[in-house]
Amino acid sequence: MNEYNRKSILLNIKSNYILGQILDNLYENKLLNIIRYNKFLQNKLNKDIISYQEATKIVIEIIPGENFYGKFINIPFKKENFFHIYFNDNKEEIKRDHFTFEDNKPKKVKVIIDRGIVSLRSLFYYCKNENINFIKFNRKDINDMSYMFYKCDKLKELNIDKMKTNNVTKMICMFGECKLLKKLNLFNFNTNNVTHMSNMFLYCKSLKKINLSSFNTNNVIKMDFMFFGCGSLEELSLTNFNTNKVIDMSFMFSNCSSLKELNLSNFNTINVINMESMFLYCSSIKELNISGFKTNKVKNMDRMFNGCHSLKNLDIIEKNIRSNKK
Repeated sequence: MNEYNRKSILLNIKSNYILGQILDNLYENKLLNIIRYNKFLQNKLNKDIISYQEATKIVIEIIPGENFYGKFINIPFKKENFFHIYFNDNKEEIKRDHFTFEDNKPKKVKVIIDRGIVSLRSLFYYCKNENINFIKFNRKDINDMSYMFYKCDKLKELNIDKMKTNNVTKMICMFGECKLLKKLNLFNFNTNNVTHMSNMFLYCKSLKKINLSSFNTNNVIKMDFMFFGCGSLEELSLTNFNTNKVIDMSFMFSNCSSLKELNLSNFNTINVINMESMFLYCSSIKELNISGFKTNKVKNMDRMFNGCHSLKNLDIIEKNIRSNKK
């Protein structure tokens, strides 16, 4: 259907209710543009399109890294019209997602994302930004945040307090290889519907503490490599974790070399099939209570405790695991 036909149909719709439904469920940018620039329809709906967009948009402020002239954000293919970009405080929209040498290195970038976007997957993948601040997040329909900040290895500050994750199902490698990030506030995260947390904090080498007390993991099935390579991590409380549905915990804590204690007494491993290298090179852990681990379904336990040089009573732990296998 061409734009003329769409416009004709909209103009001939008599019901304000139907027009309201169209507006409230609008995902096609062409339709949005028709209403945006059509005063007749706006008056008929008695709605201000600007206010409507304001209530459904995501606003991000980005401070790029030094001497960086590549992409500062990754816009999904054929979704350019849903992204509005402004350099510094300029009100003129920029129609690209990267810097050039002619830009004179903007100090900051503001990005506004329309409601036509329901996935933030790989949004900042490999971007060299130093600071990312989510100023507004008036949406609850985002469903995928996998690889969102993956390989943001220059990122020093990340403000995601306002982020709504109610309907997100995948957080695979979400913060993977954010090597310079020292603080991460996840207190407002709603993870009720998340099923995949694999590699979520992979190689977050500078994080000393991760507060996951707000996490609901009732539906998570994969936690493999979740904290792999978090070499500075000294404190990690997972006492609220529900692991009833988890099938993969391989390499979950591998190379967490600064972690001295880890309370996993609440872990339910009845459905886990892979524990390969789960605690590999956790060289500082002295105590580990996994006496309640059920390993009946586990098919791979290779190198599960290799490199745990400080762990006491390792023989007892291994004996308990072997007895659970029977």
